[in-house]
Amino acid sequence: MKNNRNFQKGSERKIRLSEDLLWGIHPVIEALEQEIERVSEIFIVKDRKGGKREEIIEKARAAGIKINFMDSLRLVGEDAAQVRHQGVIAKMSQTALIPFEVLLDKFQNLVQQGANPRIIALDTLQDPHNIGAIIRSAHASGVDGIIATRERSAPIGGTAAKSAAGAMSHIDICQVTNLAQSLQALKDVGAWIFGAIKDTDAQSLYQSDLVLPACVVIGSEGTGIRPLVRKQCDVLLSIPMEGQLDSLNSSVAAGVIMFEMLRQRQAVLL
Repeated sequence: MKNNRNFQKGSERKIRLSEDLLWGIHPVIEALEQEIERVSEIFIVKDRKGGKREEIIEKARAAGIKINFMDSLRLVGEDAAQVRHQGVIAKMSQTALIPFEVLLDKFQNLVQQGANPRIIALDTLQDPHNIGAIIRSAHASGVDGIIATRERSAPIGGTAAKSAAGAMSHIDICQVTNLAQSLQALKDVGAWIFGAIKDTDAQSLYQSDLVLPACVVIGSEGTGIRPLVRKQCDVLLSIPMEGQLDSLNSSVAAGVIMFEMLRQRQAVLL
């Protein structure tokens, strides 16, 4: 079950028209009935009456999907003026998202079998190109799953899917409301939590034992890992660098770490 703390209120909400959106009462109801795993968020104009609108709210609430109640909704962008959204807009992911509990059970089962599963957690990444690139590298390096934050994150939609180049449908992906709590749940079933940071006091990636059940946290492009999430990390990792730059793009850093994890795993098997 997804976290059910899912109500936000505001005045007018402007939403840029994109391929990640679905609008209109009947299309949104159909999505909730036929592909609810892809519905990540709903925006709805409050104080409008109607049985179908109540049905949308009830279905979304039962599934723990985040609902945003607004005084008014306005789509902006090219061709937005031609859209009749009827006061209801849904954000859709490009692929079916699994509940965190399912990912957690899979991780725990692999640990109990003596395997060393690997998960990548994305802490409020806001560039869908980075999210897609990380998903692509995760699949290529044998990572078992991706956790993305629901709040303040780019949608796992068409832009991310294009950057993932087909990898999105081949890896388990879930979204969580409280990443710190999710990391604690992973620790409870045997995971070591690694945080990727650019602090010189952090442990070098190449001096770290990564052949164990692990979850690596990648922070946002601007501020990195949030403090509460950072507190859940057992080990803070940094990538040794030369040259004039002091940090890497988040997707590049994630790729370096994931393939070092793969290298270490393959070295053990030799």
